[in-house]
Amino acid sequence: MEIVVKVCFFLAALLAVVYSLLVLVTGKGDAMSGGGGIRTTFKGKASFDDIISRVTLGVGIAFMVMVLAIDVIQNRFIK
Repeated sequence: MEIVVKVCFFLAALLAVVYSLLVLVTGKGDAMSGGGGIRTTFKGKASFDDIISRVTLGVGIAFMVMVLAIDVIQNRFIK
């Protein structure tokens, strides 16, 4: 089980780096915009801001899931 924790920790650290780089490179306005604002069109192509917002949301959720998995594994299986 400790190998699983180490793999989860590595993935969580990688996701944290990706998230940080995403926010730093795109700027706070693009990455943290929240997605479904006025700028979205009904049946149009998603803009760069919309794509970055969705990617940022996905990476953030994946990071939280990995950290939660590490916590659950460590509390239930490693004593």
